[in-house]
Amino acid sequence: MENLIYFGVVFIIVSLVYLLFINKRRLKKENIKDMKEVSYIISKFKLNPKVMNLKSIVITIGFINAFIIAFVSMIVAMIPLQIILQFMIGFVLLFALVYSLYEIYGRILVYKGWTKKEKGKKEK
Repeated sequence: MENLIYFGVVFIIVSLVYLLFINKRRLKKENIKDMKEVSYIISKFKLNPKVMNLKSIVITIGFINAFIIAFVSMIVAMIPLQIILQFMIGFVLLFALVYSLYEIYGRILVYKGWTKKEKGKKEK
C-alpha cells in the first residue's frame, strides 16, 4: 500500500512540474512540432500535424512521461539490491517503457485517422 502512495505522490509531483513549468517554458520558446517527443511520434507514424491537436498531444505526452518516471522510481525503490543494480534495472525499464508507451500512443493516433494520405493509394 505504501508503494502505491509513493507512486501517486511522485506521479502528481512530476505531472505538475512537467506540465506547469517545463511545458510552458518549452511552448513559449519553440514550435510544438520541434519538440523531440512530438516530432518522434509524427515522423515514426507518419502523422499529419495540420490535422492533429498538438496541445492535447503535448499534455498527453506529459502524463506519459510522468507515469514513466513515477513507475520506474517506484520499482527501483522497491528493489533491495545494490545501487548500481538498481540504476541498471531502472535504465532498462526506462527505455522499455518509453518505447512501448510511445508506440501505443502513436498507434492510438493512427487509429484516430491523423495519418498523412499517400498520393498513389485509393481510399475505400
